[in-house]
Amino acid sequence: MKHITTWSGLDAALKGASVAMGNFDGVHRGHQAVIDAARRPDMPLGIVTFEPHPRQVFAPDAPPFRLMNAEARSNRLAKLGVAFLYELPFTRDLASLTPEDFARQVLAEGLGIKHVVVGADFCFGKGRAGTAQTLREDGKRFGFEVTIQPLVGGDEGAISSTAIRAALGDGRVRDAADMLGHYHRIDGEVLHGEKRGRALGYPTANMAVEGLHLPKLGVYAVKVEVLSGEHRGFYDGVASLGVRPMFGENTPNFEVHLFDFTGDLYGQHLSVALVEYLRSEAKFDGLDALIAQMDADSEQARAILING
Repeated sequence: MKHITTWSGLDAALKGASVAMGNFDGVHRGHQAVIDAARRPDMPLGIVTFEPHPRQVFAPDAPPFRLMNAEARSNRLAKLGVAFLYELPFTRDLASLTPEDFARQVLAEGLGIKHVVVGADFCFGKGRAGTAQTLREDGKRFGFEVTIQPLVGGDEGAISSTAIRAALGDGRVRDAADMLGHYHRIDGEVLHGEKRGRALGYPTANMAVEGLHLPKLGVYAVKVEVLSGEHRGFYDGVASLGVRPMFGENTPNFEVHLFDFTGDLYGQHLSVALVEYLRSEAKFDGLDALIAQMDADSEQARAILING
């Protein structure tokens, strides 16, 4: 997958795509339907999206809401067979373009798209004045086809990032996975931590979660893909998402223990799938009680992951 971060001065080889356009936060089943509708046998498949998320520009002090960081979104889109990821820098200058100017300057002249698919609720341009229908009219003028994809429904209505956030916040990771079409994942680089887990017999890979909507704090059974380095591959494990009350800390942290693994993962990139919520955070009466609970968590997680 080619990762393109501009819409001007592109080589002809990076143009002529059939694209799906949107923010694709979570790349859920509704997003996947939009992407599937963009697949054409005679055109490369592309994605037009924005970084940072527009809400981060217009409401920078709002609580974290993203289901995925840009790295996780890119990893998921690559797995769906996307050839061109047009990840456009979202600035106030871009946001100030009228819908007509965006369609002409960015989509037609800049990216040279031939076909674009958007969801029925898609809005774009200054003041979100453009709609899916006005984009279709712009496409007729500027030389690209527009497909409007109906919203995808689930058991309780339209699938949305908002509904997925609610499920994750309740610890209902299976419900979230049903709406996503895949397990919810936290992706990122392994950072140096306090190394307490190693001393307890449970070495962990520590990952940042700043800027993300946090699932329910607690312990999870997880499946881990190591995306880089000599240990690249797939592993089962257990992870803790929380503020580590046992050690008096208050900044959320994500710590992942890979079963039956030895090696150094610092600086490598992981993609961690939350398979099932095991329990909430707790403070224990001493390290022996903590280790006993970690043993129990690992045994429970192994059983869950073996049985799928």
